[in-house]
Amino acid sequence: MCGIIGYTGMEDSVPYLLGGLRALEYRGYDSAGIAACGKDGITTVKTRGRIDALEEKINSSSCKIEGHCGIGHTRWATHGAPSDVNSHPHRAENLALVHNGIIENYHEIEETLRAEGYDFVSDTDTERAAKLIDHCFKKLGDPIKAIFEATEIIRGSYALGVIFDAHPGKIFAIRKDSPLIVAKGKDGCFIASDIPAILAHTKDYYQLSEGVVALIESDKVSFFDKNINPTEQKLLHVDFDVEKAQKGGFPHFMIKEINEEPEAIRKTVSSRISERSLPFFGVDMLDGEGISKFKNIHIVACGTAMHAGLIGKNIIERLARVPVNVDIASEFRYRDPILGKDDLVILLSQSGETADTLAALRHAKSKGVYTLSIVNVIGSSVARESDSVLYTLAGPEISVASTKAYSVQCALLYLFAIRLAYSLGKISEDEAKALCNSLLHDVPVYIEDTLKLSDEIKSAASEYLDFEHLFFIGRGIDSALCTEASLKLKEISYIHSEAYAAGELKHGTISLISEGTPVIAIMTSSSLAEKMISGIREVKSRGAKVLAITTKEIAENYTIPSEEIITVGCTDELFAPFAVTTCFQMFAYFVSALRGNDVDKPRNLAKSVTVE
Repeated sequence: MCGIIGYTGMEDSVPYLLGGLRALEYRGYDSAGIAACGKDGITTVKTRGRIDALEEKINSSSCKIEGHCGIGHTRWATHGAPSDVNSHPHRAENLALVHNGIIENYHEIEETLRAEGYDFVSDTDTERAAKLIDHCFKKLGDPIKAIFEATEIIRGSYALGVIFDAHPGKIFAIRKDSPLIVAKGKDGCFIASDIPAILAHTKDYYQLSEGVVALIESDKVSFFDKNINPTEQKLLHVDFDVEKAQKGGFPHFMIKEINEEPEAIRKTVSSRISERSLPFFGVDMLDGEGISKFKNIHIVACGTAMHAGLIGKNIIERLARVPVNVDIASEFRYRDPILGKDDLVILLSQSGETADTLAALRHAKSKGVYTLSIVNVIGSSVARESDSVLYTLAGPEISVASTKAYSVQCALLYLFAIRLAYSLGKISEDEAKALCNSLLHDVPVYIEDTLKLSDEIKSAASEYLDFEHLFFIGRGIDSALCTEASLKLKEISYIHSEAYAAGELKHGTISLISEGTPVIAIMTSSSLAEKMISGIREVKSRGAKVLAITTKEIAENYTIPSEEIITVGCTDELFAPFAVTTCFQMFAYFVSALRGNDVDKPRNLAKSVTVE
């Protein structure tokens, strides 16, 4: 991790590399560097810190770097602390290399290479990979053969971009379990870890297949299989541009993307509803009788996507009465889950490259279980390897903290629940149509109405800036909403927050409630309103400061004992989670922004987590 860019063409590579790295800043990083191959061979400049620090170093009189071919990287530390020496690119005698992923057997590689006379200056697994390829190159004399031989030895995940002193003007690339794209633009050719890095130059790209070496030259790209035979890759196209990947007048990407939620849901849902106004996925197993054969469903994901899975569990079980397990992807395969032939595994991932989710997918497939992925990135690894895929149409999400991607994942899970319930005869055709109509037409309006509460939510957020600990409580599906609300707040504001089912407080956690402790209560269920009010009274009696987020119906029919109440406009309780989601996302955003944090790039986090 975390960002890779490479350029070769007729122009100086340095501006292209810096521009590409800036386009990838959203992925999160702690150091940056570039290497360019000029008339005197390869020169590298790298530094701990932001790209501004790198550019300042490049512009200093002591660092002269130029060349028509180069590679760049923003690093998120995994092996070795953030430092100049641990930054990428890493140099070997004959080459420079950038790498995303984790090389698991780097200790073994180091021992072998030390026996061959190699020394190491960094703590990184990446330097071991660079010097392994260098060792193979010395033996074989051919870059492509050397890369293939080295990657036969390497265990783990990687996306590698390599330049050689002896082959100026050429970049070599290969990947396994970590994303990498190749593109040809009007000014030259590129490699990158994500599409925004190349959008200023082209909208056409190749998603490099695993185990294929790409040779990138100034005016062409070529691909080779392990037998060094030419092979083809499918050319893909993106329909968004640089402007859409920028802030569009908003102060941060996060608030821009929250405001894009209504349209993202309209696009995603409308693409999955048939002329009969029923869910239609374009997948035989889901649209035909096959969907009714699933006896158990396992939803597997990480972080925010896992929290969307908790919403999906609630809705699927409520409408279809089919049992659903939700697993954290990093734990799924290690607990040796019980998977039957009539089970379905649904994998959620915004990027489609999440390493833990990909590993869980492969485990499920090894057990012969049908797999369905819900992802935002076309052609991503999770999408390609699943038996079926449903793409969300969220568009580019640049902020590290996911917002609209979560909402559209929830929307597709609602559609899945409606389709499953209808196929099982749990709801009638008219009921299914009505639910689809609400999801398509009403839900975006609920969210738009919530967006109009911006000033009210900002005012409420201003009351919570100085707290260091906070609790979210809810019952039923609101408890699942609390998990995501808590994550949103803690990951961008750095306020420690915890999510609890309100009924669990008295079983231990209420001991942490004291005078002034902030508690946010989420209430969307009328049937559980009285229970929630009892929970609020419990914390109030211990001195808690309570903010309630609820619907107008509940606010009008119940007396809620809280200092402040935010009411979202939603006339259908089943779909209230969407409006509440937008509310707590905005609350977290305003708390973070008012505290002066770097909202879009929170510390220690990355957008696409491609390491286990």
